[in-house]
Amino acid sequence: MIFVNFKTYQEGTGELAVSLVKTLESVAEESQVKIIPVVQATDVKEIVALTRLEVWVQKVDAFDFGAHTGAILPEAVLEDGAVGTFINHSEAKISDFDELTKVVKRADEVGLKTLVFASNVAELERVAGLNLTFVAYEPAELVGSRDTSVAQAKPEVISQAYEILRAKGIPLVVGAGIKSSEDVRKSVELGAVGVAVASDIVLAKNPKEELLNLISGFE
Repeated sequence: MIFVNFKTYQEGTGELAVSLVKTLESVAEESQVKIIPVVQATDVKEIVALTRLEVWVQKVDAFDFGAHTGAILPEAVLEDGAVGTFINHSEAKISDFDELTKVVKRADEVGLKTLVFASNVAELERVAGLNLTFVAYEPAELVGSRDTSVAQAKPEVISQAYEILRAKGIPLVVGAGIKSSEDVRKSVELGAVGVAVASDIVLAKNPKEELLNLISGFE
């Protein structure tokens, strides 16, 4: 399983996002590995109409219908066809745990799957008590790294995260600097069900080639 976060990169926005999703779908069909595009809320409806892939959105807010200018409602992205949402990504951090809990609850209420990010073991232990679909472990200091990955620099924390989540029955996803088949292979060996990537795919000169390289780590 590979989550591909389009972020707000130009290459992951609008028509370019549609083109990238077509590449992801082609690779997913060829490899039979589940690939999940995680797109901007504004692109969900168009992308869902053009792909058979499971489409997720990058964030939602805890708000219900009402006077909340600029909020992303779980109901709205669900109606557009999103299946799940990221929560607490390092670039959209929710510092208040009660607020994080509210976002998880709202997503769950409407039927969205959830992937909650944790940047350290203490945070991972805390979010593991919530009703989640997945937890992603991304050490803050390695997010966006072009030089090393968590699988290379801190494999022991992947093992620790897996044991914590295994006790709760929550699958582990690994992120932060994942960029090679060996990163994927090591993460899976240590208990992860998949990885979360962004720039390695979205900004690649040849996204298909990069995806196939990552996928070989599942073999």
